[in-house]
Amino acid sequence: MMQFPLFHTPLSLTFLYFVWYSFLGWCMESTFCSVCQKRWINRGFLHAPLCPIYGVGVLIMVNFFTPFVNNIPLFYVMATVVMSAWEYFVGWLLEVTTHVKYWDYSHRRFNLKGRICLGNSLYWGLAAYLAIFLIHPATAHLFAKLNPLPRQILALILAVLILIDTIITIRDLALLSSALSKVEQVRVQLELGKMELQQHIEDHIEERKSALGQSISDLQSAGGRAKEMLNQAAQERARAAQEKARAAQEKLRAKHMAELARRSARFMKHYSAMSLHHDPALLKDLRQWVESHKAK
Repeated sequence: MMQFPLFHTPLSLTFLYFVWYSFLGWCMESTFCSVCQKRWINRGFLHAPLCPIYGVGVLIMVNFFTPFVNNIPLFYVMATVVMSAWEYFVGWLLEVTTHVKYWDYSHRRFNLKGRICLGNSLYWGLAAYLAIFLIHPATAHLFAKLNPLPRQILALILAVLILIDTIITIRDLALLSSALSKVEQVRVQLELGKMELQQHIEDHIEERKSALGQSISDLQSAGGRAKEMLNQAAQERARAAQEKARAAQEKLRAKHMAELARRSARFMKHYSAMSLHHDPALLKDLRQWVESHKAK
């Protein structure tokens, strides 16, 4: 692996720092969520036990906040603002690229579009202090024991594995986005179908009236019951066509919901607060659909 320095640190060593802190972030996040929900929660976005947002976050802390360590109040403010901006950016990027909201602080006070909140932001300042003064010095001391060649080989192997994992995850997200679009299209078609078929019923009745013309007048003079029977028969035929079309749409929707459930299972399991950016109700419907099919 190339050895040009990145922030005065060899690239291979910087990458190992990233992997290590991503793993520590995964441990912290998974443990915290598991304790809160009283069940094991794997908070890894990738298949590997890594949370890259923490890996990048600690690298930002180490490389940009060190000059402020002699001024603790300024250091804390800088860390809080910059790391909150980083969390907001990651949340926004995931929402616009995957149409999925993986965490949501909307239920907390002083939040900004549910992506960040004051409470979490204050923790970022404390985390930066711990990272720079306690965690990173011990990590740097440990990694310094690695010789350059083994370090490069290890970094290269991990880079390849993480790249493969990232490609697979991006593919999973693309398939999830496609499944979401299919379900949304069917939902819209069902709503439109209801209105179109209702209009079809009304139009069909009017056409029958026009076509029968004088016959309807004669039947009216003979008795209103015959007219009512004709109208009822027309409505039943239109209703039958409506139910047939609706059954076909529901069958198609069930097929797409099954695909969506399969594609989203891993992400929904890891992110209990996950929601859809453009249609929050759809994910609620999906969870209900999954529960109803589990019962069966």
